[in-house]
Amino acid sequence: MTDRETGTSLPQGMSGISLEATDLADPQLSSENASLVKLLSDVDGPVLRFGGNAVDRRFFWTSTGEAVPSSYTGDKAHPVRAVGPDDLARVNELLEATNAQVALTVDLGHYDPDRAADMVKNADAILGDRLLSVTIGNEPNGFGTSGLRPGSYKPEDYVQELKAYAKAIHSVAPDVPIAGPGAYSEAWWRPFINADLPQKKIFTFHNYPLHSCDGAADPKASPTLANLMSPLMHQRAEDYQKAAIEAARAAGLETWLPETGISACAGSNETSRTHASALWTSDYVLNAAKLGITRIGFHSSLLTCTGGPPMSMLCSGGPYLKPNGVFAARTNFFGLAMVSDLEGGEFLELQSSGGALVYNYALKSPDGSTALVIVNQNDPQVAAQTEVKLTLPQQPVTGTMSQLAGPSYEAEDQTLIDGAASGPAPVVERLTVPGFQYGSQDQTIKLTAGTVTVLNFTY
Repeated sequence: MTDRETGTSLPQGMSGISLEATDLADPQLSSENASLVKLLSDVDGPVLRFGGNAVDRRFFWTSTGEAVPSSYTGDKAHPVRAVGPDDLARVNELLEATNAQVALTVDLGHYDPDRAADMVKNADAILGDRLLSVTIGNEPNGFGTSGLRPGSYKPEDYVQELKAYAKAIHSVAPDVPIAGPGAYSEAWWRPFINADLPQKKIFTFHNYPLHSCDGAADPKASPTLANLMSPLMHQRAEDYQKAAIEAARAAGLETWLPETGISACAGSNETSRTHASALWTSDYVLNAAKLGITRIGFHSSLLTCTGGPPMSMLCSGGPYLKPNGVFAARTNFFGLAMVSDLEGGEFLELQSSGGALVYNYALKSPDGSTALVIVNQNDPQVAAQTEVKLTLPQQPVTGTMSQLAGPSYEAEDQTLIDGAASGPAPVVERLTVPGFQYGSQDQTIKLTAGTVTVLNFTY
């Protein structure tokens, strides 16, 4: 580990949760919901992003209490919902209680720039500085195949609609940044980047690395544990993110990944709710930040743990479709919480050696302390302990450790952080690194496989 910075950081509030836009109407999103406040606090000032497929299909904004048009359709699990200023005010109270921020998406599926502008005007007034951005539509590259637009719908058509929306929004809320395109097709990236929009600030893309649900198109991208815990998975995600960052950086835009997850495939699969998903999540966040992505959101749901989407980072108690509002964290949530308290640090150059499936990251905090994160994705059932030898940049005065662990890749609901199903304790309350050598720049520690270990050193 050196004192030389790489030029990228793990920004405060990088780690976030993505929800459907219709969830804005859910009364469970409230500062009075103690379980939800606790979970969001565990990820240290997250960004709540509201978008998803619902925004262009089942989401109706009204600031005047209009009835939802009869042309809007949903089902019992995915109802149509109207959202108004009172909902934004309730969500803002939750943001204040958890030091969170928000990124919104407006409906492009039902073309109405003035209605979208009215939503942004109200959001700007109610949410203030907690409103980070507005995106126009969700995954417009899929509009032509989903029935939201004719099959001939192309990026050029999207840009024309985008400009009309941006103009209407700018006239009532000129300081609210526009983000986009929120697409999962690279062909739609450049048209957004090149579009002439006065408030264009942020480039966004979506990615679910294990996207081949039946494995037919790409067996290496099917949602299996073998694919999830493979060096190829790490490298493919990195290559895709690098392409997005390069495209945005040339235009001077920030790069966000506001909707992601292991897989967007419906129902359960080998990776769902497993300890392996926590290991992957920690590494995915850290590597994305090291590359230069500044916000990331894992798509989730407010539905019940029973019957709800298994990829969601959190879920409510109660029988299916009858949530009781008592939220619990799923395994992948702990992978997010494990690294969130590192936010605000600058990545340091790190020379490391070792086998595949061990990923190392070093950060320097504003107070001068350093943290080393070791993501050991080797199978805890078969792999031996790894001996880690560190050379620190200075002589350490203290060394503390926090560790996420689980018994096997397949283990469900058995992932713990420092022996508890909770976020990591504050650094000052953590145990001393085993075998810590006071004042020595050379430290040695043995780490179990299937763990995420955060080592903090002060000097």
